[in-house]
Amino acid sequence: MTSPLRAAWDAPAARPAPPRRVWRDWVCVAVLPPLVVLEGVLRPDLPWRLLWVAVTVALVPTLLWRRTRPLTMIAIAFPAVTLVTLATGRDSQLVSSAYLLVLVYAAVRWGTGRAMIAGPAIAVAAGALSLAIGPKDWSDVLGALVVLGATIAIGLAFRWRAAARARELDRLRFVEREQLARDLHDTVAHHVSAIAIQAQAGTAVAATDPDAAARVLRVIEAEASRTLDEMRSIVRVLRREGAGGADRATGAAEPAPAHGPGPAIGDLRRLEGAQPDGPDVDVRLAGDVDAVPPTVAAAVYRMAQEAVTNARRHARNATRVDVLVQVDDAGVQLDVRDDGEPAASAPLGYGLTGMRERAALLGGTCEAGPAPDGGWAVTAVLPRRGWSA
Repeated sequence: MTSPLRAAWDAPAARPAPPRRVWRDWVCVAVLPPLVVLEGVLRPDLPWRLLWVAVTVALVPTLLWRRTRPLTMIAIAFPAVTLVTLATGRDSQLVSSAYLLVLVYAAVRWGTGRAMIAGPAIAVAAGALSLAIGPKDWSDVLGALVVLGATIAIGLAFRWRAAARARELDRLRFVEREQLARDLHDTVAHHVSAIAIQAQAGTAVAATDPDAAARVLRVIEAEASRTLDEMRSIVRVLRREGAGGADRATGAAEPAPAHGPGPAIGDLRRLEGAQPDGPDVDVRLAGDVDAVPPTVAAAVYRMAQEAVTNARRHARNATRVDVLVQVDDAGVQLDVRDDGEPAASAPLGYGLTGMRERAALLGGTCEAGPAPDGGWAVTAVLPRRGWSA
């Protein structure tokens, strides 16, 4: 067996998997037998009429298993018709027997590669055997082949369309998981780093300045509360429950998350200020930041948050972190710089990777490296053409 044919033969069943049975199946099984009987009554001139009506009605239940066992149903129906044809010397002339083509469609639409190849082959072989018992009108033969080919083509078209849609859904789920992973990392890294820094400061002053230690504890409490709020928002998205949805375990209504909308560029003000045992953060916003679309604003906020977190955690002897967001006709530019000791490089962790991915999704770039005048600099450029409609 050649490689392309073997690949087709070994192909898995269609995805997503078909429903076992739907209401239409039962309607077909209920409606087809009376139609077959009615055709037999109205066409008394048909040869072996009663036998063909009985066989055609007996094969109707194969439609119930056409999706789950398409090749088996074809292997039952078409050989049965062929045996009766060979025994009587006449093939079925009942128009209602055309429902057997639905079995061929199901094999191509839902079956494995074996069913897609063997199913139509059995149907063609059954037709060829019926030709052997006597002369045929070649126009009828050509018409039958055209109908069979159209059935196969329709099955392939629907199968391909469903597979393309499934691939697109998988791609969207992957992109969404990446987005949620970045949000989760940025949220946890920023707030936990702030909590760790405050805890170190509290430990240092606990013995000598209890009031300062109490203030540090209040800051830690606030950071922990914000972390929980953002974590709940992310989990709520993962569970596909919108704000105010019902909890799956209790059925009770959940309150809307405190940070339901994505963070805006103006929220960067929350990052600035002096930090015990950490560099001061200064945030400057230039241009019409309120005109930036929410998706872009959230990306800028998360990149700035990650850059500030990295500076607080890794910049040696840094006393200051400057954050500048410039919005103009060209787009948005983000610059985050610290005045720490020069560093030749930094390990490519999830934070830097996430920032570059965020920028790339919006048609921009993000670069991080040593600043010419010392310290470390993160620069992101999001051109307007990458995010404006």
